[in-house]
Amino acid sequence: MAVDRLHSAKSDIGRKRPHNEDCFLADPSLGLYIVCDGMGGGNAGEVASRMAIETILAHLQLPGTSRAGDTDPDDPNLSPATNELARAIRAANAVVFRASWKHPHYRGMGTTVAAIRLVGRTLSIAHVGDSRVYLIRDAAMQALTVDHSWVAEQVAQGHMTEEEAECSPRRNIVTRALGVERTVDIDVAEMPVVNGDVLLLCSDGLTRGVPCGDILKTVEEHTGLGEKTERLISLANEAGGEDNVTVLLVSVGAGTARLWQRFRQRWFLKAS
Repeated sequence: MAVDRLHSAKSDIGRKRPHNEDCFLADPSLGLYIVCDGMGGGNAGEVASRMAIETILAHLQLPGTSRAGDTDPDDPNLSPATNELARAIRAANAVVFRASWKHPHYRGMGTTVAAIRLVGRTLSIAHVGDSRVYLIRDAAMQALTVDHSWVAEQVAQGHMTEEEAECSPRRNIVTRALGVERTVDIDVAEMPVVNGDVLLLCSDGLTRGVPCGDILKTVEEHTGLGEKTERLISLANEAGGEDNVTVLLVSVGAGTARLWQRFRQRWFLKAS
């Protein structure tokens, strides 16, 4: 069953970086939404993030192609849509890895990836690196991904507090990225969504400077998705704009939610 969705996305260079290495995709026809944060010398990070997104999109537009050369078995516990997303990301890893070895000036390039796919009411989630996916539901924000980063590992092992991690000079070190090695481990999951859910995909340029409480408050404001996106970008830049920042918001069951809101407003008017 098709579920009504709205989205808004924006990427900004920030205040300190010479160019933007983030890249994003929103393709409602595929239910596909992606944020990538590239890394590498020169413009290699920008190349890696764009190359990853183009490869993922191409493989999901022609699902049969994602099986070519992929020897990893599908997970029987996951839906076909989620397995297709995982295969497409593995294909992207191979493409970026080959390009980094073929072109010396791209050597060592890589990218994070945070991707979701909505098919009916099933949400597929796949990620590598420290770009994140959040679910905002019932006035609460829940992280659907766990960072592949040095500081996240230190926190998980009890060697560092979350407050110390936020201030650590090593907080930008990722322990897993797309295209750096011949193969990559992808964290993959799926869950059901309900009307009123809002999904946030973002690069670490947002979460590094803006507290989760401020992000939630902004998303919960009675404004359109476009205004929320602009406000989150502004908050990141107001916090210093140390990095590129990309924000992608997806509202699930948006049409139904608007209809219910109008009905509720009319009911209150009649009751008052």
